[in-house]
Amino acid sequence: MSDKITISGSGKLNVPDQVSIPFIIGDGIGPDIWHASVRVFDAAIAKAYNNQRKINWLEVLAGEKAFNETGNWLPEATLDTFKEYFVGIKGPLTTPIGGGIRSLNVALRKELDLYVCQRPTKWYEGVPSPVKHPEKVDMVVFRENTEDIYAGIEFAAGTAEARRIQDFLKDDLSVDYNFTNTTGVGLKFVSEEGSKRLIRAAIEFAIAEGRKSITIVHKGNIMKYTEGAFKNWGYQLAESEFGNKLYTWNQWEKTKEASGADAANAEQKAAEAAGKIIVKDIIADNFLQQILLAPQDYDVVATLNLNGDYISDALAAMVGGIGIAPGANINYKTGHAIFEATHGTAPRFANTDSMNPCSVILSGVMMLDYMGWSEAADAIVQAVAETIKEKTVTVDFYNLMEDATLLKTSEFANKVIEKL
Repeated sequence: MSDKITISGSGKLNVPDQVSIPFIIGDGIGPDIWHASVRVFDAAIAKAYNNQRKINWLEVLAGEKAFNETGNWLPEATLDTFKEYFVGIKGPLTTPIGGGIRSLNVALRKELDLYVCQRPTKWYEGVPSPVKHPEKVDMVVFRENTEDIYAGIEFAAGTAEARRIQDFLKDDLSVDYNFTNTTGVGLKFVSEEGSKRLIRAAIEFAIAEGRKSITIVHKGNIMKYTEGAFKNWGYQLAESEFGNKLYTWNQWEKTKEASGADAANAEQKAAEAAGKIIVKDIIADNFLQQILLAPQDYDVVATLNLNGDYISDALAAMVGGIGIAPGANINYKTGHAIFEATHGTAPRFANTDSMNPCSVILSGVMMLDYMGWSEAADAIVQAVAETIKEKTVTVDFYNLMEDATLLKTSEFANKVIEKL
């Protein structure tokens, strides 16, 4: 019997009870938090399924460990393994200094076309927060993962390539900008196909999870043909493919223009009463303000790559910091997915057994849910929540709590396993 995940013609994952999952241990604090996390995963799976299910962990190389052993920061064999096994998990990776790959994380996403970066954000009782009501934060960000400025197509100031692009823009397109030899050039790409597949994934998630709203976050007031197009394509998709399940502010505006505000408001109330999910949009800078003032008004968020980067980290700060923020990179068409710690490698804390492993642990929760092993995932979430509520925490939370008990990374894992 195969130990590999397969995917059916309908796009459904087939996960055997004894399944092999590739992992990258990560650089810096990666080994400490991985060794703690994997014990939690194994214990939860064994308990939830009475030892009938098990993950066989298959290590693959990337980052400093890969470079030291193979001379390659991201070996081809690692990419091939992730392609073959469909689902994997990773710790934080170092970005090589100098030329070559600008980001190993970006390289993995591009090679596997992992077009959704999914970042759930919710507060766990007892976690220190800089806001008064972190319990009102419960959002899932769908960040487009392959386009926008993060496509990485840019040219340094003073290079022949930058000058050629500047000359073309000025001479052929009559662009009104004062280019100089000190002007660097970066290109922003936003496609209809890329936008719609990201927003479609967000909508399908919202429907499946019974969420109340989807907010398209953009800067379309300034970048009309990229971010503005993203918003417009989102409304088009919502109305053409999901019209019977959604109600859009786009429809509200049309009704208001045709029949007045009262009719538009009545239409929206009727849609809400019928259980339809509301699709709305907001300018990105206003959104960053509103998540502080009224986070309860936002649920599922669909946005472009750069906005999503800022938004995800801002939300993480509201519920305890990036040390507890999980993440996933998913291609819902092929089934490929890599779950990851969202923080950096923190090399000065390497081998200290002191850092918070929750980003990896909760990313593993997302992975188990994705595999359909939700009983184990739910058990981990409950155990983590109880451990934090009792103020038995690692140093990041300990420094912000009163009357807390300081635990090492490995001890935190022990406590979570006890709670299972």
